[in-house]
Amino acid sequence: MARMLDGKVAAVTGAGGGIGREIAIAMARAGAKVIINDIGASLAGEGRSESPAEETKQLIEGAGGAAAISTDSVAEWSSAQKIVQAALDHFGGLDVVVNNAGVLRDQIFHRMTPEDWLTVISVHLNGSFFVSRAAADQYRKQESGAFVHITSTSGLIGNMGQANYASAKLGITALSKAIAIDMKRFNVRSNCLSPWAWSRMTQSIPARTEEERARVAKIQQMTPDKNAPMAVFLASDAARDVTGQVFGTRMNEIYLFSSPRPVRSLHSAAGWTPEAIAELALPALKPSFMPLDRSGDLFSWDPL
Repeated sequence: MARMLDGKVAAVTGAGGGIGREIAIAMARAGAKVIINDIGASLAGEGRSESPAEETKQLIEGAGGAAAISTDSVAEWSSAQKIVQAALDHFGGLDVVVNNAGVLRDQIFHRMTPEDWLTVISVHLNGSFFVSRAAADQYRKQESGAFVHITSTSGLIGNMGQANYASAKLGITALSKAIAIDMKRFNVRSNCLSPWAWSRMTQSIPARTEEERARVAKIQQMTPDKNAPMAVFLASDAARDVTGQVFGTRMNEIYLFSSPRPVRSLHSAAGWTPEAIAELALPALKPSFMPLDRSGDLFSWDPL
């Protein structure tokens, strides 16, 4: 029986642990040859080690799959190109890119440093562009390919103390849509996945109060592997007509997220003055304002 990714080559960034590791393993199980990209850094992006990538490789090969390692950083254009080249060198092609690599530098906005901002933007947003752009040339030549970009409800909805992370993650959804539009002519697809899981990336969630501890307990139920099936599907030919979308996975739930669209419109034949906006437009628009909610407020029910 043919598997969904038989004959395909996938590069998964940040595949040394957590969600990235589970996606890499699932793709190998589905028949793909996998480039495991991970620099082995700390959650804040410090230090380097080949051990996390080696562990993922052993798990894949132990189950009969094929994998090779890239320890190049996604955050620099030249090193991102080496990730794509690794796929070509080891397996002779590239069909799937999963942009999962990430770091965290959480800090309340008025205390966030330029380094906190630039480090997170460099890995998440710049890294997603660099790796995708490096793969684009190969995708154009073969007139096929799939991108799966990992986003987050931190950017889609909102979270406290994550201005850098939220900005990068919402930016990734715009990048994905732009890729989907520009590369449709080459049969290249680009989608986003917003996963929920207990991993290194969520262990910094505070658990000081009873309410916070209850929230963390819910997240701990959501193991990283629950997100892998959607990534495999989006990478497969079964998703040939799916592009430019943002999906979410939470335990056994799947979501399709909307994109911003106008929700209310007002017209004044005479034009608008600041005073008229305050007197007439504001009362009409205010009931449709987006609330300052956070992802934990919107997803208020227990994981299913």
